[in-house]
Amino acid sequence: MQQGEETTTEEVTALLRNVKNGDREAFDQLLPKVYGELRRVAERQLWRERQGHTLRATALVHEVYLKLVDQAQVEWQGRAHFLAVSARAMRQILIDHARRKAAEKRGGDWERATLGAGEGFGVEMSMEDLLTLDQALDDLEKLEPRLRQVVEYRFFGGMTEQQIAEVLGVTTRTVQRDWVKARAWLYKELYPKGA
Repeated sequence: MQQGEETTTEEVTALLRNVKNGDREAFDQLLPKVYGELRRVAERQLWRERQGHTLRATALVHEVYLKLVDQAQVEWQGRAHFLAVSARAMRQILIDHARRKAAEKRGGDWERATLGAGEGFGVEMSMEDLLTLDQALDDLEKLEPRLRQVVEYRFFGGMTEQQIAEVLGVTTRTVQRDWVKARAWLYKELYPKGA
């Protein structure tokens, strides 16, 4: 997609509908139309990672594309849903990458990464702590799946409250309450002694 060229939500939704109906070429047409947005999501997620991360935004977008291209059975609900699924896939790729690195290092010197600059907890976390966060999100999903989705979509995906509300089929106010509740629960789980 040329810079400055706008892709409408309707265009993306039509392509996603075609993907759902088995048109494999539609997914190839979709990538250039959402590439800029996916790249911004990837840059946002990588910004939270440690300095010198071996994955780059372009590589992360391409890995997500490869992961999603085989998801023909997904009931795509539109642009916001596609971005939400992409953000979750990116987060999983980064967690898998962190796990591989941790296995290589066998618990060696962890580098620091900032979690939530201006939005979340505002504390530094090691890569080990990021893996702990992933486990906490898994635990949160068992209790209240929507809270996990709100965290993933807002924190990792950079989606607005309105976009999240659209994907989840709830009000913006519900997303705001869920965000506050999820952050409080995660903070309690990650820092039980009030660290």
